[in-house]
Amino acid sequence: MNLKPVGILGGMGPEATILLQKKLLQAIPKAVDDGDHIPLLIDMNPQVPSRIAHLIDRTGEDPTPTIVKMAKRLEDSGALALAMPCNTAHYYSTAIKNAVSIPFLDMVLLSCAHVGKLGPKAERLGILASPAVHHTKLFERPLSSLGNKTIWPHNKEQMLKIIQHVKQFGPTNESAKALQNISLQLADHGATIQLIACSEFSILKTMFKKNRKILLIDTLDILVKRIIQIARD
Repeated sequence: MNLKPVGILGGMGPEATILLQKKLLQAIPKAVDDGDHIPLLIDMNPQVPSRIAHLIDRTGEDPTPTIVKMAKRLEDSGALALAMPCNTAHYYSTAIKNAVSIPFLDMVLLSCAHVGKLGPKAERLGILASPAVHHTKLFERPLSSLGNKTIWPHNKEQMLKIIQHVKQFGPTNESAKALQNISLQLADHGATIQLIACSEFSILKTMFKKNRKILLIDTLDILVKRIIQIARD
């Protein structure tokens, strides 16, 4: 099968980019040869200016020029589509789309479209994401047009601490337990369907204790499916 190469704007953070690669490998369980897997061009750039510092603290450098350069570099290298496994960085997605002539696989819009197909049971949707995602209303705008009400954790500082802890120490039982407790609190407020909309949280999700009452939808999984579709198209 002749597969199209997909460019990955990575490094935000590095573990999230590696997790995307793992998920893409695992998504093709019947592979019998290297050539059955998706060809990727990865720009692993952990030097992208902090999205948190720019969007929340208002003191950091604007990451837009760096991210746009990455997108152009991937297009020039032969990528036929682009993807980015960082939810927060999708705040800069318009600049990416305007800078290149190839499709940008928008993880936020793809995930919102998926939620829209779930119907009334997802009217109250819990969001587990960076406070920067909440601040910029990345999900609220597209979801409100679909009739979904977003339910967010009350303690934004705790969410940020969990993200920073994963970046510094990797996934730990302490972080996974803290995030799952927040998930349970959202469910108590009627949000039994929840979006995992932070790549660090995608890493922690695998450590959760099973809970049949809560449906977790990982935006990274939605992106993986779309990458495979477009690579095979």
